[in-house]
Amino acid sequence: MRLLGIDPGLQTTGFGVIDAEGGRLAYVASGTIRTSRVAQGDLPARIKVLFEGVQEVIERYQPEQAALEIVFVNVNPQATLKLGQARGACLSALVHRNLTVAEYTALQMKQAVAGHGRAAKAQVQEMVKRLLQLPGVPGQDAADALGLAITHAHSGLALSRLAAAGASTRKVSGMYRQGRSH
Repeated sequence: MRLLGIDPGLQTTGFGVIDAEGGRLAYVASGTIRTSRVAQGDLPARIKVLFEGVQEVIERYQPEQAALEIVFVNVNPQATLKLGQARGACLSALVHRNLTVAEYTALQMKQAVAGHGRAAKAQVQEMVKRLLQLPGVPGQDAADALGLAITHAHSGLALSRLAAAGASTRKVSGMYRQGRSH
């Protein structure tokens, strides 16, 4: 199964693509989507760059599922809101392409990849390098994205299978069709 991890950020969004077969993981690609060429004050244009960038990654690598980092609450509420909007652009691009999206906190990813939730960025980078047998350490944003894909490969696939089994028995009475009210 091909998995895409996304580490959202307004200036730099990391992506990582891996193939998971049983317990084996294989690196496919990683990198960043940058909005630095767009004026800092032009939030709509930066959101567009992120949306289109994630769409391009999906088109190029054809993942079957995605893992996205859950935004943490920052000391600065404005920064948190902007990060949330960047995350929303990434999430919209993923669901627009009909990908199943799993969401993990940075703590969950660090726990799954490095063995403890307080791991430093360098520790995550080194563990991603080892787990995927990379020749060098990936950049921080790409390493976090690859870490999210690894987290999903280890725990999320089993959880998604359980959820799918439960969804078939779930009642839908009283729910709006596709989340919309008519």
